[in-house]
Amino acid sequence: MPPDGLHLHPAAAAAPSGAVEEKRSRSRLGVVVTGVLGGSLVALYAVAAPFLAPALRKVCLPFVPATTAQVKNVLGVLRARSGKLVDIGSGDGRIVIAAAKRGFQASGFELNPWLVWYSRYKAIREGVHSSTSFHLSDLWKVSFAQYSNVVIFGVPQMMDQLELKLACELPSTAQVVACRFPFPTWVPERTAGEGIDTVWVYDAKTFKSRLQHGMERKTTPKHDNKLDSYT
Repeated sequence: MPPDGLHLHPAAAAAPSGAVEEKRSRSRLGVVVTGVLGGSLVALYAVAAPFLAPALRKVCLPFVPATTAQVKNVLGVLRARSGKLVDIGSGDGRIVIAAAKRGFQASGFELNPWLVWYSRYKAIREGVHSSTSFHLSDLWKVSFAQYSNVVIFGVPQMMDQLELKLACELPSTAQVVACRFPFPTWVPERTAGEGIDTVWVYDAKTFKSRLQHGMERKTTPKHDNKLDSYT
């Protein structure tokens, strides 16, 4: 019993236990909030990582969707062509899908798994699943020898390396369409569009011939004029 015969009101007696319960509720709320924030960060990383990882490579193809005019220009310069087509750095698949609708057997190579999966879904939705394929792969680890039509949305830092790779791998009947940036040493057969929508068209027969002549010059021994005086 309290001193001096005083009696505590029931509400006052219950106050300490109420405070404890409130602290427990706040603690549980803190755990829930922390869990939600942590889960959100993990989910954000899972979504963003495939987009950021290619950018950490020495030479990468950033995802910049092709404009309607670019797609139109690509299909325009290839309207008289047929056979297999490949889009290097296919992004969301719009070039591959548009080419398949024009009768090409079209493939795309892309480093971002989310874009590859989305492209496959989009191809099914557009009804061209049977004439398209999308591959999760690094372009430097793939041979393009089977393709007679190549589309590339490149960056300047990679175009010189890609020149040599394509010149070595492609058949002489192939045609290469470069978008946004031209190849540094190849001479285009023609161009279409203007500004950022410009596309440059290159014939493999021409750039393969240049490569062959360049290799022959490097391997041909220099003529020594001193030998002529003894003949």
